[in-house]
Amino acid sequence: MAAVITKPLTQHIRPDREPLDIKAYEYAGGYQAARKALAMSPLDVQKVVGDSGLRGRGGAGFPTGMKWSFVPMGPDAPRPKFLLANADEMEPGTFKDRLLLEGVPHLLIEGMLISAYAIQAEIAYVFLRREYYQSARVLLRAIAEAEQANYLGKNILGTPFSLELRLHQSAGRYICGEETGLINSLSGRRSTPRAKPPFPQFVGLLGKPTIVNNVESLCCIPGIMQYGPEWFKSLGLTKDAGTKLYGISGRALRTGLWELPMGTPLREILEDHAGGMQPGYTLRGLLPGGASTDFMLPEHLDTPMDFDAVQEAGSRLGTGTMILLDDHTCPVGFVHNLIQFFARESCGWCTPCREGLPWVEKILQAIETGCGESADLTVLEDHCRLLGPGYTYCPLAPGAMEPLQSALKYFKQDFVRHIEEKKCPWSQA
Repeated sequence: MAAVITKPLTQHIRPDREPLDIKAYEYAGGYQAARKALAMSPLDVQKVVGDSGLRGRGGAGFPTGMKWSFVPMGPDAPRPKFLLANADEMEPGTFKDRLLLEGVPHLLIEGMLISAYAIQAEIAYVFLRREYYQSARVLLRAIAEAEQANYLGKNILGTPFSLELRLHQSAGRYICGEETGLINSLSGRRSTPRAKPPFPQFVGLLGKPTIVNNVESLCCIPGIMQYGPEWFKSLGLTKDAGTKLYGISGRALRTGLWELPMGTPLREILEDHAGGMQPGYTLRGLLPGGASTDFMLPEHLDTPMDFDAVQEAGSRLGTGTMILLDDHTCPVGFVHNLIQFFARESCGWCTPCREGLPWVEKILQAIETGCGESADLTVLEDHCRLLGPGYTYCPLAPGAMEPLQSALKYFKQDFVRHIEEKKCPWSQA
């Protein structure tokens, strides 16, 4: 049976209808993985997930089983422990978690149940993006169904394990998606990231051990428990295991999301699944994993979309949701739009991010409107370095610099034309 399950994340999603209720989900095999996990020891569940090779689907790609292993276990461990599902999907160009939240909410709940059991967490939260109203409606109904069926609550399925699952709608800021900013926001504080160490696995929500996992990561857990680590490894085309939700936005013939084997070549995703570029448009570049990743070029289309291969190509897999740049779109305006977003969403905690991003945004606006100077390019390149890793309190500014630094690398002549011609070459004027 395991061999025929090739799309564990989306196999039960029905785009034209409401998601499966709990009876239909159980009939399709749902919650069998949870029953299996509850019959094992928490450490054995951790080992299964660790052996599967699952890497976090939120962007960083950290091994999930290893992350869980850092949580203090045993009778002397601090209590309560918390599990947080990061559903604060505010990365521009990213919409993969929404598909799971609204299409198969019980898969997320089952994944959270198993994960909470593995780390012995008594309380779990879904930290949801404020604008995802439909997701909230669907999740609240599914949580109520799971409580009534005793998959949540006290002594789940007659075992000593109990879990309370709550839905929290976020404050609506991009920085809430950073795990420590998320924890601060959930605590009722300003959503500024925390310095690490201490790490959330030891000192998290309310000062207690806390695990934060992405929605897609948690939705991988039931399949791993049901069919085993080797099955999950077999789904990938490279050394990275499992399937991945890949998405495309921009001037593709068919934009959307597809669950494909991890390591599917970029060209296959764009040409076979998205139908290639729209007639009359040519691909100039793309951001492979959301707005905070470096550009890749058409020459990179044969790159397998996994963590290591994309990094070797000079970018990051990130969320796996691509934003296309076509030959009718100004790359300066493209990047300016992204920097506007990041400057607005800075929490303002550290000076380089608070002051540097608005400065970069103003320089790009000047270049885009024909008021730029040659010296501006040097200033932008300096900011790419000074707002990079190691110079700011959290990854927001370094992420914002990734599309800019790669645009200056690959499309610098377009910046020069703006300055020399005193206008945007793509403008109607």
